[in-house]
Amino acid sequence: MPPVKPMLAKATGAMPDRDDMWFEPKWDGFRCIVFRDGDEIELGSRNERPLTRYFPELFEPLKAALPDRCVVDGEIVIAGSDGLDFDALLQRIHPAESRVNRLAAETPASFVAFDLLALGNDDLAGETFADRREKLAAALADATAPVHLTPGTTDRAMAEDWFSRFEGAGLDGVMAKPLGDPYVQDKRTQLKVKHQRTADVVVAGYRVHKSGDGVGSLLLGLFDDDGTLHHVGVAASFKAVDRPKLAAELAPLLLDDISQHPWAGWMTPSEGNGRQPGAPSRWNAGKDQSWVPLKPERVAEVSYQHMQGDRFRQTTHLVRWRPDREPASCTYAQLEVPVPFELHQVFGA
Repeated sequence: MPPVKPMLAKATGAMPDRDDMWFEPKWDGFRCIVFRDGDEIELGSRNERPLTRYFPELFEPLKAALPDRCVVDGEIVIAGSDGLDFDALLQRIHPAESRVNRLAAETPASFVAFDLLALGNDDLAGETFADRREKLAAALADATAPVHLTPGTTDRAMAEDWFSRFEGAGLDGVMAKPLGDPYVQDKRTQLKVKHQRTADVVVAGYRVHKSGDGVGSLLLGLFDDDGTLHHVGVAASFKAVDRPKLAAELAPLLLDDISQHPWAGWMTPSEGNGRQPGAPSRWNAGKDQSWVPLKPERVAEVSYQHMQGDRFRQTTHLVRWRPDREPASCTYAQLEVPVPFELHQVFGA
């Protein structure tokens, strides 16, 4: 019975060279554990919150594809014309039922299954992943879109090929799962190999840490071809001892005349699309999104995994300052863009 905490993975820098590993594409969506008992279906998120009301279009396909009583681990994704569309997925988390229903029709979601926790009256968590995968494949043998069984392989060379080619479809790496492991809730016993890149960005502001002491995150910008500075994400995860030092280091760049800042219109929280530094958080409406504007004169090199549209998909990390770079040189043109790869080839790999 829900809730169940999903099994997690820890990052690794290279594809593990072991004979006991199973490799899968790493899906970029919402982790979801599906609980089915006859006509009852519940969708549980990674943080054990219900997702059920946000994806009504999945109920009937899941009933048609899944065994009558089961618990299945997987990912909810939205496939667009250019690959997985995480921005469209974010739009689905909305309090208004009318909007949820409209988006369910306009941008329908899919479910990709990759583990089986229970079948009938049997708890499978203690069985090996190899056995669970075999039973999952049998259970979903007749499944059709929008319910899919994730492709997988024991061939490390094929996994490396997926890592290189599938990123253009919106997948952000490869999962490596020991074939002999049981399913252990909330434990990082699996591995994930993700893309890592660096970019030079303009530091145009920061948010104060929630403790009130020093910098919590840096606000990052990139210039487009017209010379407009766009907010593209944040760099965070600074040590407690470094937060006040970083604030002191940035103090000479504090901007007294807010009207001179390229993001002057975003200084107060307002209704927005989530791309503004001061816009309310989609996940926590009460979260303080206020920020401190800086003269956009300092360049930083940050590490990132991949882009989602025109922004960094996840929080980036500060690598070093780049005093040798001019802010105007920090453009989208420097970014490595993966070659698009048709999503149906991922599903049918």
